[in-house]
Amino acid sequence: MSLIDTMIAQLIGEITFSDGVELILLTGSGVGHQVFFNEILPEGTEVNLFISHIIRENGEQLFGFKSLRGKKLFELLNSVKGVGPKSSYSIITTLGVESIFHAIVFENKKLLTKAPGVGTKAASQILLDLKEKIGKIKMYSDHTSNEAAPKVKDYAILEETIMACKELGFKENSIIPLAQKFFKESNILRSEQLIHLVLKAL
Repeated sequence: MSLIDTMIAQLIGEITFSDGVELILLTGSGVGHQVFFNEILPEGTEVNLFISHIIRENGEQLFGFKSLRGKKLFELLNSVKGVGPKSSYSIITTLGVESIFHAIVFENKKLLTKAPGVGTKAASQILLDLKEKIGKIKMYSDHTSNEAAPKVKDYAILEETIMACKELGFKENSIIPLAQKFFKESNILRSEQLIHLVLKAL
């Protein structure tokens, strides 16, 4: 059997240990899997996680994600020269999927360097390698299997909002979290609505 036949892509099971760095997930087959996961989850609860299974000569590692989009972005970052799995996971857990997407689209190197262990050189390499690939992240679902799917995000509205606010002199790392928050919480149909809400909060 080849390695690709044995790759783990998703796990459902009960949390038996969780400390915010890793967790142990006991599946129905009776096997407990050790998974890197950046949140503390209550022991005894059942979760459904998307998994990126990293196989190397010296061992195997499992990295857990709530959404398929997070898993796919991790795998894209991990394909960048000089960026390993732990750095990729740190970037995602520190900045979030949406912020990384916009940092790459708008070539915001400074935002990427806010993640631990990511210097200017690594950030430049991420932009170089993923600029033409990042668009495919849109096609993957960002909802989790543990909750109802939210409305599909309109990236055009988000991008127009970010550009408009940047032109007024505001920093992207201040704009993006607010834009994402208001887009999720409000019934946004036009970029003008979102721009108004973001500017009011800045």
